[in-house]
Amino acid sequence: MASGGNAIRGTRVGAGPMGEQDHGFHAERIAISYWDALGNETVRHFAAGIPEEEIPETIDSPHSGLPAGRDKENPPALAKSEPYKTHLAYVKERRTEEEAETLLDDALKQLRDRRGQE
Repeated sequence: MASGGNAIRGTRVGAGPMGEQDHGFHAERIAISYWDALGNETVRHFAAGIPEEEIPETIDSPHSGLPAGRDKENPPALAKSEPYKTHLAYVKERRTEEEAETLLDDALKQLRDRRGQE
């Protein structure tokens, strides 16, 4: 018996005739280009009827991780990340030196009173 080709090999059940081009309705859309600081272009597609204010001005570039904007000549700069702050750094932002001295004196007085020292 000669082995002929299997007509359904490599196709899905219910896929329809081979070469079928109609796979449903495609909504109209617009393409928006974004560029990062390295010059990488990323294209995002949006529905054609979307209001302009709903299209983001910046995205994160999938190529570099940098922010990407819609203006090719002026891509957004990388946001400066602030270093980790300790609890003491936050306290110093909220209190003046005089307030700190007063609080420390009050705390030491309470501690000495509890221990019976003066």
